[in-house]
Amino acid sequence: MRFTSEQRLDDGVLEREFLLGDIPGILWTPEAASASDPVPLILLGHPTLGLGRMYPRLLDRARYSAAQGFATATVELPGCGVRPALPALDEARADLRRAMQAGGPVTDGMIDALVLPLVDQAVPEWQSALDACLALPEIGGPVAYSGGVISIGIRLAVVEPRIVAAGLFAGSLVPRVMFDEARRVTIPLHVLLQWDDEGNDRQASLDLFDAFGSEEKSLNANMGGHTGVPQHAGEAAAQFFTRHLKPSGPSVP
Repeated sequence: MRFTSEQRLDDGVLEREFLLGDIPGILWTPEAASASDPVPLILLGHPTLGLGRMYPRLLDRARYSAAQGFATATVELPGCGVRPALPALDEARADLRRAMQAGGPVTDGMIDALVLPLVDQAVPEWQSALDACLALPEIGGPVAYSGGVISIGIRLAVVEPRIVAAGLFAGSLVPRVMFDEARRVTIPLHVLLQWDDEGNDRQASLDLFDAFGSEEKSLNANMGGHTGVPQHAGEAAAQFFTRHLKPSGPSVP
């Protein structure tokens, strides 16, 4: 991990951009984080829109997490933002877009071609970012994953033992094979579903939630579209992470 910029935000949060090889990322740490008092870490997942477009929303999530005493980190996904294009993924996106615009069926093959190569490449990169973050003295774990792409979150929950909890954003473009992986997930889960999300198949999201093998899993479903997430949904997620990342801390009412 090589830091390329550093700034202290007005609320005391330290924002550092970094490169992990040639992969861009951002790390946010609360003002109180130190080698003598290291903080837990939340990995901030996001859709394939690029860090540049997602930055305002990621920053809001990072500030909110810092106020709860958590560091947060994110990395640019393969083929997104400033990273080199992946022609196979671009073609899969175009095929899916044409099918949806024409009102035609979205086939399992289209979803597999779009999602599975992304998951296969992104998950090891997230694990490398986790290695680098936990090597910093001010970050001590435990670790959680928050956000999308939900298939990336599923794979990380299965293969990465350092992740002890996950807050996932529901999405319906999930390959069938990921349902099998979901049954192997055992960590506590908090899933956010927007009931009227125009780009999401509600029943597919409910079926995926049902498939998760975790003994502790909760579904926070709210009326409204994709961008209409209410503030109290974020508060519920914060309570979830506090419960699992600071188990010895004060209880949350």
